[in-house]
Amino acid sequence: MGNDGAADSGSTVSGRAIPLDSGNAEALVSDRAAADDAYLPQGEVVEPGRALALADFTPPAISAGERLVRLAYRLGVPASALTTPFGKQSKPRLLATVLNPLVGHRAAGTALRAGHFLVHGVKAPITQIDFAGAARIAPPLERAVHSFAWLADLEACAPREQVAPVAERVLAAWLNANAKVPSKPGKGPAWSVANAGTRELNWLVHAPLILSGNDKVLRARVLAALEDTARWLDKNVSRAEDLLGEVAGWCGIVAAGLLLPDGKPRRLYGEAGLIRALGELVGDDGGVLSRSPLGQIEAISLLVRLRACYHALRTDPPTALEAILSLLVPPLLALTHGDGSLGSWQGAWAVDADELAALIAATGVRVRPLRDVRQWGYQRVVAQKAILQFDAAPPPLTRHARTGCASTLAFELSHAGHRIIVNCGGAGCAGGLMPVRLEQGLRATAAHSTLTLDDANSTAILINGKIGNGVSEVDIDRRTLAGQPGAGAKGAGATRLEASHNGYAARYGLTHRRILILRDDGTELRGEDLLLPSGGKGRNGKVGFAIRFHLGPGIDVRLSEDGQGAGLALPDGSLWQFRSGGGQITVEESIWADGQGRPQPIQQLVLQGLVSRGGGNFAWLLKKMG
Repeated sequence: MGNDGAADSGSTVSGRAIPLDSGNAEALVSDRAAADDAYLPQGEVVEPGRALALADFTPPAISAGERLVRLAYRLGVPASALTTPFGKQSKPRLLATVLNPLVGHRAAGTALRAGHFLVHGVKAPITQIDFAGAARIAPPLERAVHSFAWLADLEACAPREQVAPVAERVLAAWLNANAKVPSKPGKGPAWSVANAGTRELNWLVHAPLILSGNDKVLRARVLAALEDTARWLDKNVSRAEDLLGEVAGWCGIVAAGLLLPDGKPRRLYGEAGLIRALGELVGDDGGVLSRSPLGQIEAISLLVRLRACYHALRTDPPTALEAILSLLVPPLLALTHGDGSLGSWQGAWAVDADELAALIAATGVRVRPLRDVRQWGYQRVVAQKAILQFDAAPPPLTRHARTGCASTLAFELSHAGHRIIVNCGGAGCAGGLMPVRLEQGLRATAAHSTLTLDDANSTAILINGKIGNGVSEVDIDRRTLAGQPGAGAKGAGATRLEASHNGYAARYGLTHRRILILRDDGTELRGEDLLLPSGGKGRNGKVGFAIRFHLGPGIDVRLSEDGQGAGLALPDGSLWQFRSGGGQITVEESIWADGQGRPQPIQQLVLQGLVSRGGGNFAWLLKKMG
């Protein structure tokens, strides 16, 4: 299959010509000269991107006296001693009511009223939840329960007077199970810094749900829990499990400093810590260092809710906070398809367009998606109705990864809002309807639309969302190609992406290079996967390879008579054809996580066989018919 001889390291698109179907003589791809003859280079070549870099942000400017207060608070001086050293201690209360900027899920709130948590399609009876955390539950449910993210769902489903009793009952059960605050993180899921910080923020944002009842004893317990959690975060925020967890902890601290009495020292302390943590979390182009859209969404959600706490007091948040929020939005938009939903990258599922649109609207940021997100690592190409997303960077460092995936050089393609080529996605929602046992498999290279060697991952997949050795370098070249005048549709302009990674170099002595050329009218994607000797000299023997193209939901597939292609019928009735440059195509089952994180059966096209350790190349074409 393909050419098993050594591939020239300077070649890009090569291999023999391929008919579109068994009776059509139109060439697919021949060699670099033949492929590029139809295009004339325009503009400059984009140089390879730098490694992920840390963005530097400056804490808000404060007076010398405020700096002294912040220092004293950081050293452990009580806030009351700094704000009213000779006065009475303030009574526990909230200083303002926050207007929730992010609406929850109505269906999940309705399920809560019926006595169930509803997370990614799975119902869990409230009465069977161990709020103390001794009996571990599925990770998505665990996060929802202990972060109190479900308060937004409850608020969304009915008037406050109808849902407040439900919130109070669940909160009382949680407080009974967590009466004693531990000395440090790690004492169960309730007391991770991420869950504690998010819980503090959610309690403050949704205070009317949990503090408006007639039970004065419960009200006093809640106010005490707010202060206890804030003090715990003051001491333990630096022990967060990762940078995103630390940001959540700082957001809880700042929110408490804003809305609880005698909070100015805590707010000054928290703002400085939050801006510093965000500077370490976010790269130069605004992408979080986990490279996960889920992490991007979580960071945006935290800052939007924290900003609402400032607005409740009719004060402006720090300028740096607004600047960071403006940086976070464009990279997230870069991973949306034509229907507005999210691409399936680094554990994410295809988050629904309405949910994403509501989040972006809440930020107030109006920008266009970034097309060339170098530090975050994703390339975006828009060609009329087609959108191509391409992972052209190493996986995140293991200290940043929560659901790290070996997805380097995978791509997704949609047209007119319909997904044609996808990745499986969903590792971040495993534990809902998506089984937990599939979590590591969903993070594997084979769960993405790219090439694998010997069924091995290009980067090692470890437990608990972490990743090991593998891809450490990715070279990327992006060009705009202009068509020849008068050449018609065949000579139309295009965008050309070429990238390579070294994930298989140590084990197999081969570098994977992928070339993608998307025509400007969005109706044709030409590609080639090359395996090049990484040491300059090929090894003896052969190794198995597989190039996978996971197909979007609702696509009907029919193999061609010669077995070297397939016809694809999309849900909108359009027809596409896939052709390979040699070798047999097979159709296999696959799985895809939909907008709610639920598993959906799909199919995948697989081009596989043996390739010489001296290198090889495999060309293919995906084209809209008619």
